[in-house]
This record gives sequence, C-alpha cells and structure tokens, in this order.
Amino acid sequence: MAEKEGAIVKTGHEEGLKMAASLLEEFGFPLGLLPLADVVEIGFVRGTGYMWILQKKKVEHNFKMINKLVSYDTEISGYVRTKNIKKLKGVKAKELMLWPPVSQISVDDPPTGKIHFKSLAGITKAFPVEAFGAGH
Repeated sequence: MAEKEGAIVKTGHEEGLKMAASLLEEFGFPLGLLPLADVVEIGFVRGTGYMWILQKKKVEHNFKMINKLVSYDTEISGYVRTKNIKKLKGVKAKELMLWPPVSQISVDDPPTGKIHFKSLAGITKAFPVEAFGAGH
C-alpha cells in the first residue's frame, strides 16, 4: 500500500507496545488511550503521520473513571499529529445500545485537561485526559 511507504514497522507484542507508547507520548496523548492485546504489527510513516496497528483479536476496554466501554478492532489506523488523530478507523465507543465509530481524537492545546472524541455521526464527547492515563 502506498500509504505505508517509508514506514517504521515493529512486529510482536512487546515491540508493538513500546512503539505505541512512544508515539502516544510524542504526540501528546495519554498513555492509556490504546489498551492493546496481542499486537502483531504497528507501523508509522513520519512524513504523512499515517499509523496502523494490527492485533490478533478485538479488544473491549472499560475506562472505569468515565464508565465508557470502547472497542478496538483487529486493525486500527489513522493519521497522527500533535494532539490530534484524524481519519481514525477501528475504534468504537458504546453509546446507549449503539457503537458509533470514533473518527477523530484531539487533546486541547493549550491544555485544559480535556480530550475530545468525534464520531462519524457528528457526535463529540469530551472527557478528562486523566481517565485515559496508563493503568486506567
């Protein structure tokens, strides 16, 4: 795929987790934003910001502080830049009985302590950044 050209690619769970954490940190996202399991591959193209993560199985994670259930598909991709992920695919957040896909995530800059999630349906939700800290 052309969008993967020139990518830094890591394979295996340990290397994948390290790279995911370093990308989250570098671009100003909380470290618990991507609770991954059984990472197969992660890749990042610095020139375009395109990132992808492949994992063996879908992961559902409940962010307890905000009581929000989020589903991470076997393939997650999007375009990352400082405090912003656009064209996100493979992430859904449960709203009542529906699972609308999350298409964009952004952290306020200058910092207000809020992180925003936007769905393709146009729904935007804001939560405290600390709800997505490592270990939550």
